[in-house]
Amino acid sequence: MHRSPPQNLPTASAAVRVLALSAALSTAAGCSGGQVEPPASAAQASKPATSAVSRATTLPPMLAPWTGPWGGVPPFERIDSARFTADFDTAIDLMAAEVEAIATAADAPTFDNTVVALERAGRPLQRISTLFFTMASSVNTPEIQKQSGIIRPRLSAARDAIYFDTRLFERIAKVHATRTEGLNAEQRRLVEKVYDEFVRRGAKLSAASKTRLGAINERLAGLFSDFSNRVQADEDTWVLLTDKQVSGLPAATVAVYKAAAEERKLDGYAVVNTRSAVVPFLMFSDERALRERVWRAFTQRGDHGGKNDTKPLITDIVRLRAERAKLLGYPSHAHWRMSASMARDPARAQALMMRVWAPAVQRVQEEVGDMRALAAKLGARHDIEPWDYRYYMEKVRKARYDLDQSEFKNYFVLEHMIEASYYLAGRLYGYAFEEVTDKIKGFHPDVRVYRVTRKADGSHVGLLYRDDFARQYKRSGAWQSTYRTQHKLDGKVYPVVSNNNNFAKAAPGKPTLISLDDAETLFHEFGHALHALTNDTTYPTLADTPRDFVEFPSQVHENWVLSRAVLDRFARHYKTGAPMPQSLIDKVQRARTFNKGFATVEYLAAALVDMKLHTDPRGEVEPAAFEEAALAAIGMPDEIVLRHRLPHFMHLFATDGYSAGYYAYLWSDVMAADAWQAFEETGDVWDPTTAQKFKDIILATGDAIVRAEAYRRFRGRDPKVEALLKNRGFPTK
Repeated sequence: MHRSPPQNLPTASAAVRVLALSAALSTAAGCSGGQVEPPASAAQASKPATSAVSRATTLPPMLAPWTGPWGGVPPFERIDSARFTADFDTAIDLMAAEVEAIATAADAPTFDNTVVALERAGRPLQRISTLFFTMASSVNTPEIQKQSGIIRPRLSAARDAIYFDTRLFERIAKVHATRTEGLNAEQRRLVEKVYDEFVRRGAKLSAASKTRLGAINERLAGLFSDFSNRVQADEDTWVLLTDKQVSGLPAATVAVYKAAAEERKLDGYAVVNTRSAVVPFLMFSDERALRERVWRAFTQRGDHGGKNDTKPLITDIVRLRAERAKLLGYPSHAHWRMSASMARDPARAQALMMRVWAPAVQRVQEEVGDMRALAAKLGARHDIEPWDYRYYMEKVRKARYDLDQSEFKNYFVLEHMIEASYYLAGRLYGYAFEEVTDKIKGFHPDVRVYRVTRKADGSHVGLLYRDDFARQYKRSGAWQSTYRTQHKLDGKVYPVVSNNNNFAKAAPGKPTLISLDDAETLFHEFGHALHALTNDTTYPTLADTPRDFVEFPSQVHENWVLSRAVLDRFARHYKTGAPMPQSLIDKVQRARTFNKGFATVEYLAAALVDMKLHTDPRGEVEPAAFEEAALAAIGMPDEIVLRHRLPHFMHLFATDGYSAGYYAYLWSDVMAADAWQAFEETGDVWDPTTAQKFKDIILATGDAIVRAEAYRRFRGRDPKVEALLKNRGFPTK
């Protein structure tokens, strides 16, 4: 529910999708600029495999068609960071020339010469964008950060030049007006998506309004880059501890902190300012003052004052978003952002959130009551503060279920859980994974590459890049990127995807142990990858789904982490290799809904604050005061802080992507819980018939079918919120 966003691009034509990278969060996603499989027949070869520009032999290396096995791979070894800005300018010029040719074509506009032509345009720009935005998220050095501040505004201006081109839009509008004549359902869907996106981006505005809108978009692109870099600067910090201060912590956690200190050439133990390092400390450290110190460092990212303070940027971003929405004719930024979502209207998202908020807060009150009682027994003379919550939560878990999270973690070896995710893909969807890192170069030594094939016949499906560990210059959180989108426009184009996590790396030679939350994160991001690998649409644009749908497939895959088949096969003790004992499995199963109040409230409060911030048409905000007032208005429990406070809320302010859209995790989780129930109802959560139906209707169709209709085809009805409430142990009435 609360993982980081997948790095998929907003819906638009391929030409416009790549330019939307300027509004994406450090992403290399969705780029379809790789080489295609050779056509199987002359008939299949009736369309050119690449545009004339893409076939040119004089393209700079970072713009050139991908070479190598399986349809070509991202040429990370060709990256020349010093050339990014100049090569982007070249790629933008090439894109502009292609779009100019489409806009000024002498022939009457048709689906092929206008909409499909746009799908084929811009491949050099897609290719360099893949390389650059992969670096900007995963190896975001000061040099890359500096160039990001230049490149993103230029991409924004180039994108707007396409959306604002009156000649081009007139051609698209004519195709849209006659879309019922001679087009199949998938083609009509593509035309509608492209037309709607042009309108949403300002194609119908006056010249003066377009000028102002373009200026707003360029300014926002720069602010997004600045926000991201400032937050990263605060995340590249740590709390340094001594031997005495780590005594009593689980041995594996201490080893991680020691390795982090050694990596930074420090004496002692470094709790780096990332979630995977901070959370275990808050759970297990008996040193209350130190817990508060670590907690404050983490929750005050972007909120320290000085050069890395993000609050002035937030003020500008919110104001500009409100002005943009007004220019485009929407009541607020939220109304504009949600106009292409499943929810459509902020009121619908708000109603769902409040339906879950009340029982979640009630559960928190119960959880805090249990903590207070236990703390009093232990002689504590303080109330439960946010830096105490996880600590006493673990003690209550131990007392109630005899379940020690550190004991449980001993059975979750990262490598084993990666194998478990591949087992899931094989059993549900018939996929096999073979490591090919020796054949394909990644962008960092930690990166591993896997070839995905169909078990039935060994045919190629795609490639999966894995980057699992936290490090300096890598943004926090976990995400999935699509380096090359599957499509069949000119023959088969195979998907290339990545999973990116920030697990705390163990010392050399030691296994990396992960928590249950980490394991669910791994399966969540892998679910995004499976979605991209399974996509089977003709047109690249139709691979992109609404933000409040895209989390659904990833969230449903989290459920298999605690399935008996996964635990029995892959939950092995890191020292002995012994399987997780039945007694521990039983404890885990009994405790499945434990602490769901906390997990729901810390996420949902952030989603409610996001929605309140972006439904205000004025756009006038002082972030600190607004956050405090918004939380007071919804009755935020004092013992919990937002999962993402505004000063470091990357989902909202490093991109437009999840602004007024953080609710999407809950909206998607309603579908995920209901879909999981469909598996459970068969009596076998691995039921092959249900899995095949899920694969064919949900995963493979992209957005070629309206997503609400696709869900109804899978489930036979709309999703019901009761399944989500039941999963969390909340009352369903």
